[in-house]
Amino acid sequence: MNEILDLFLNLPDHLGEFIRNYGVLIYGLLFLIVFCETGLVITPFLPGDSLLFAIGALAADPTSNLNIWIAAVVLLVAAILGDTVNYWIGRRFGGWMIRKFPRIVKPAHIERTNAFFVRYGGKTIIIARFVPIVRTFAPFVAGTGEMNYRRFMYFNVIGAFLWVGLILPAGWFFGNIPIVKENFGIVVLGIIIISILPMVWEIARAKFGKPDAK
Repeated sequence: MNEILDLFLNLPDHLGEFIRNYGVLIYGLLFLIVFCETGLVITPFLPGDSLLFAIGALAADPTSNLNIWIAAVVLLVAAILGDTVNYWIGRRFGGWMIRKFPRIVKPAHIERTNAFFVRYGGKTIIIARFVPIVRTFAPFVAGTGEMNYRRFMYFNVIGAFLWVGLILPAGWFFGNIPIVKENFGIVVLGIIIISILPMVWEIARAKFGKPDAK
């Protein structure tokens, strides 16, 4: 747990060290992290928003040798492919996985994601890009519910472009401001807290809110 927390709070340091040791292999690592976080229901704990922000900040540093355009393309492709794979896993094996592996495909995560679908419909695929855990389970639930594939891909691509296109530049423009750079761990925690607020709202609304008037 301490190692995971350290990874989240000190992402630029860890990524910078990887770049110094392995150079262009950083793009493969980025692809792997984002693909697994969005494509496999067993890895919702991987960094998403904070990773994109950290990559943007690193790319703005000329000494890092990290090209933001290459990183953007890699992250975009990984996000789209990840959601697509997750959709088909859900479509082919979703019901079976939920029954056989409830400790891995946790019913609570499925219920929270379902709450988003009830509230926002297909747009959940876009909104989920900015919500940890829901981001991982939204395409899986869409596949399990046999959402039309072309409709899913429409929201998938738009969501990926918005996710990468907003958070990566945010890191580029703000990540190297001295106060942000010196307090990056706090900034990451802030990003995580802001990201999970929609999920907290939907949970609270489902438990304590009044049904929508019809």
